[in-house]
Amino acid sequence: MQHPLLAGLNPQQQKAVLAIEGPVLVLAGPGSGKTRVLTHRIAYLINAVGVRPWQILAVTFTNKAAREMRERLAKLIGEGPAHQVVMGTFHSICARWLRHDIEHLGRGRDFVIYDSDDQQRLIGQVLAELDLDPKNYHPRSIHSRISAAKNEMLGPSEFAYQANSYFDEIVARCFELYEKKLRANNGLDFDDLLLKIVQLFETNPSVLERYQNQFLHVMVDEVQDTNRVQYALINQVGAKHNNYFLIGDIQQSIYAWRGARLANVHEFEESHPDVKIIPLEQNYRSTQPILDVAQSIISAATDRRHTTSIWTEQTEGVQAKLIESYDGDEEARWVADEIIRARARNPYELSDFAVMYRTNAQSRALEEAMISRNIRYKLVGGTRFYERKEVKDLLAYLRVIHNPSDEVSLLRIINTPTRGIGAKTLDQAIGWAREMDVPLWAALQLLIDEHEVQHPFGGRARAALAGFARFIQGLIDQKHELYLPEILQRLLDRLDYQQALVAEYGEEDAESRWENVLELHNVANEYIGLAVELQLPTFLEEVALISDVDTLDRDQEPGVTLITLHQAKGLEYPVVFIVGLEEGLLPHSRSVSDIDSLEEERRLLYVGVTRAKERLYLMYAFRRALWGRFEQTVPSRFLSDVPDEQIERAPTRERIAPPQPGIRRMPAPSGKSMWEQASAQSTRPKPRPERPAQTETQWSAGQKVRHALFGQGTVITSKLVGDDEEVTVAFPGKGVKKLLAAFAKLEKVD
Repeated sequence: MQHPLLAGLNPQQQKAVLAIEGPVLVLAGPGSGKTRVLTHRIAYLINAVGVRPWQILAVTFTNKAAREMRERLAKLIGEGPAHQVVMGTFHSICARWLRHDIEHLGRGRDFVIYDSDDQQRLIGQVLAELDLDPKNYHPRSIHSRISAAKNEMLGPSEFAYQANSYFDEIVARCFELYEKKLRANNGLDFDDLLLKIVQLFETNPSVLERYQNQFLHVMVDEVQDTNRVQYALINQVGAKHNNYFLIGDIQQSIYAWRGARLANVHEFEESHPDVKIIPLEQNYRSTQPILDVAQSIISAATDRRHTTSIWTEQTEGVQAKLIESYDGDEEARWVADEIIRARARNPYELSDFAVMYRTNAQSRALEEAMISRNIRYKLVGGTRFYERKEVKDLLAYLRVIHNPSDEVSLLRIINTPTRGIGAKTLDQAIGWAREMDVPLWAALQLLIDEHEVQHPFGGRARAALAGFARFIQGLIDQKHELYLPEILQRLLDRLDYQQALVAEYGEEDAESRWENVLELHNVANEYIGLAVELQLPTFLEEVALISDVDTLDRDQEPGVTLITLHQAKGLEYPVVFIVGLEEGLLPHSRSVSDIDSLEEERRLLYVGVTRAKERLYLMYAFRRALWGRFEQTVPSRFLSDVPDEQIERAPTRERIAPPQPGIRRMPAPSGKSMWEQASAQSTRPKPRPERPAQTETQWSAGQKVRHALFGQGTVITSKLVGDDEEVTVAFPGKGVKKLLAAFAKLEKVD
């Protein structure tokens, strides 16, 4: 008679639950009931085999997963036994063990665990003692490199031996002092929680034996995401009884950038030739049409070891759709409109929809499309675009350039990036301005002049304040002469902003932040069709309105989920849109030259596709903006792996130019192209239309012209700028204006 704990499990799931001896590797495809198998196996070991709950070690990657497993287990065997199972994340379990045994390493049990802020402050102390400028060696970058070394089980001396750059040599010096300070403070960082346990077991065999004797079974979830330290720990604890149960999906290995080693799975198989490999391929989440697309994408992978072929009994379903949009903004508007259409046809809630993308910067257009259509949304695992620090910092600079009396913005940027204006100097500046009863900006202007003025600053402080004031004043003087993107470009150049981000956040984090800066530049470029003096104030006004709406608490009620593909792993939604399926985005440009990275991009798309339960939309744009210039895109190479019969390919959109900036249109009549309809609903200036490159100017000095807003004027100069013509015109009573011919619509006056 079948054991009750096996009821409701399919044959492969039962096989995994019943494999109770020796090493077992379960290849669990997406939606195949992985958590169900784990909990039923633990329950079976306890109720049917007679294993004591505390003899089972079950390791997860998140506290959420551990809570879910324990709750399910309690329903199967009761609260008491479920609570006795040693279950949790790697970090939580190791912290518990260290509290008991860290004295074997000569450390006190009363150690403190340093969080991220603590670690940054400690690195700051290290830099100060080594007389290293934090502007050149930011604490975040230094600690990121140290953390990566610890994940590879490298100590300060080993890291120093392998150092192959000047930066690594600096990190090695910091690493050594950082470790000394941690020990002096009896502190451990997050990486130490794992590394110290591995070291404890290596140097104290008797301690290791105690844990080996206790744990008859070692179970690890998401094994494909383990790093070198975690893999070493698994092997140490489970070596005596050899009862490993590792479950995961190689095809969902997408975290190499944070230390995960797909090689761990292959190494485990090689070191355990008696391993039982059990695939879980029946999917309980998606319809077969969606799984067919996923299978086609992953079947083209170069490494097919331990891959699964997922299938479902839900053979009927809506075919996946491939949608081409004109550009990123139209793509976002189309998604928002399709959500409205889908809800009109089906009983969907907003929380049933998810929009997934490769980079955080892509959320900007999606957020604005949701806001413009009053669709509630939530941004998972990220900060809304206009709330991101680098975006807010640059907007603060632009606000000060527009209105230097904006003291809130002025105080935000005066030492961002750092320029030697510390808190003491800033307090003195504010106090000095208050004594003179003038705004802070007016006080700073007094420092620009060469003649002496009474002030409370030392030489270095005055030079820093005066340099900042000259920098801002120079941009203020040019704000009516430069196009908005040019103002932003000069600001970025003068700040050397990309390198400032690298110095503060490290290369990996800085890249994502720099993509947000590029996206802000794209937004700025949409205003060049307005009169030069209107571009900056209009931009700031519209962004402020968007930001104000965006700060509403959108998590009080269910909303559309906006999420990166990396963050979507483990989640599921009835309707999924994956946007930006273009070369350079997915696969990402930094991945295309490395086969391993390229294959991880493929797996990332596979993860996204398999999040969908009922409907799947794959989307790419005909063109996308970078630095405000639109370039024609190439659809992602992964799309070519999907046969035509598996996907409904929407007819290629008619290639028509977007409307002129500033023109407000009523909704387009039915029968118009997707681009026309979406453009008609927008209230913001549109990107410059693509035009054949000019080879000579159309306007010349002395010509009389008429402009719809400024009236009649005289051309002073004209020159080619990119694919357009910049015309400088003197308008009596209105001043000299720089205009782009494509948008100005100048008329010749005889």
